[in-house]
Amino acid sequence: MLDLARKRIVLGMTGGIACYKIAELVRRLTEQGAVIDVVMTEAATHFITPVTMQALSGRPVFVDAWDPRVPNNMAHIDLTRGADAVLIAPASTDFMAKLAHGLADDLLSTLCVARACPLLIAPAMNREMWSNPATQRNAAQLVADGITLLGPASGEQACGETGSGRMLEPHELLADMIAFFQPKVLAGRHVLLTAGPTSEPVDPVRVLTNRSSGKTGYAIARAAREAGARVTMISGATALAVPRGVTALQVMTARQMHDAVMASAMDADVFIGVAAVADWRVKNVSDHKIKKTSEGGGQPQMEFEPNPDILAEVARLPNGPWCVGFAAETEKLAEHAEAKRLRKGIPLLVGNLAHKVMDADTTELVLFDEQGVHALPAAPKLDAARRLIAEIAARLPRQSRP
Repeated sequence: MLDLARKRIVLGMTGGIACYKIAELVRRLTEQGAVIDVVMTEAATHFITPVTMQALSGRPVFVDAWDPRVPNNMAHIDLTRGADAVLIAPASTDFMAKLAHGLADDLLSTLCVARACPLLIAPAMNREMWSNPATQRNAAQLVADGITLLGPASGEQACGETGSGRMLEPHELLADMIAFFQPKVLAGRHVLLTAGPTSEPVDPVRVLTNRSSGKTGYAIARAAREAGARVTMISGATALAVPRGVTALQVMTARQMHDAVMASAMDADVFIGVAAVADWRVKNVSDHKIKKTSEGGGQPQMEFEPNPDILAEVARLPNGPWCVGFAAETEKLAEHAEAKRLRKGIPLLVGNLAHKVMDADTTELVLFDEQGVHALPAAPKLDAARRLIAEIAARLPRQSRP
């Protein structure tokens, strides 16, 4: 299912060069199933035309409060009735000031005052305008009034300066809009998780690793963030972008992952061990590249020693986080997964068949807990991750840990 299917969004545009980015945003929102009604201030039409926005949204664009296309002449009322949200992007300094003081002197500001749905704004302005004390007071007032601020970001600006005030990119705004509509079942929680593979050095150029792509772990990190949690992800090397809003720390070896997890574990409400952690590491790592033919013509000899058991160690912490483990098996999933859950001493273990899901975009998760075995339907990894987060939230103690 599309993430924004059946969502109706009123998209307000105010004057600013960032208007050009909204063309891409509207395309992305509609691709996710949203119905977009665009409302522009007169200033916005100097940067991009209503014709362009109508072509992209496939719906009439509104600029005038007295638009005769609205039978009752109440566009400021009708446009937000039945809408799921109003998004103002770009939101100028002037428009933020209007919202903070309840001014309503054009169609867009009036419908914001008269709305019956959530309001989100994406500020876009010069760095000095953003840092101005009046703008900061207005931003704080908007948040206090229950309005959601998306950004701004920091970076190069159209004026040639660099700093805070730049509007988020279309893909960031899309991610934030999708997250906004997800149930906040983990609000106020801190989720710590591992993702991806670990790599154990053999010599300065070679490593022993595994085929984990990190897709499942990164999807779970995103789903947890969408559910309202503060998310810390300890990840091995992957080719994936860190999900928006997730704090990520990159590591290579199992010992590095262990140290990073233990440094944050007591601050977490939930620990999810998704990473494919190497069970062993090379004990006699060579200081130099091992040549193809070693002296004497023999094969190189590697000695192994066990890596720390991260999940079991976190599970043993007094007053530690609620733990979820993963088991990727190639046979006898139920037998091996339940045995692992009991051995680690954790309340929930998630199992799957590695040869079916590695490198794939879909997965089949099976949950093992004290009540038995619960198979979840096959789904894209993000959908499966959202379902898993809902299952975890339903099992968590009601109160966050102190």
